[in-house]
Amino acid sequence: MNTSSDVVTGLDGCAVPEADAARVAATRDRLVTPEEATRLAELFRLLGDPTRARLLYALLEAGELCVCDLADAVEVSDTAVSHALRLLRTAGIVASRRAGRTVYYRLADAHVRMLLDLSREHLKETG
Repeated sequence: MNTSSDVVTGLDGCAVPEADAARVAATRDRLVTPEEATRLAELFRLLGDPTRARLLYALLEAGELCVCDLADAVEVSDTAVSHALRLLRTAGIVASRRAGRTVYYRLADAHVRMLLDLSREHLKETG
């Protein structure tokens, strides 16, 4: 015969089988919408590629670079850099400017810089 004190709850389980309705409602009110969650997942998928991540950190350090300089800095082909930059520009993560026949790329805004800085700081803390 099992009593409630005999039941073992896993570390990821709930000791109390009922949800706290007020906390759930308050959380739902502040939760991202399904559309926002999809856009966030797409953003993180873009940032999840090692080459694109290195390109972004190169831009974070340099401020602004052309495709040739980026390719040399991260040691990948111009073609790979151009493809990655096209994806990042379309997503609004990088911006560009033309000077004659050369296009220079930079991070789109301070939010991207902050995201990269915080991500790198998190890596340092977690080893």
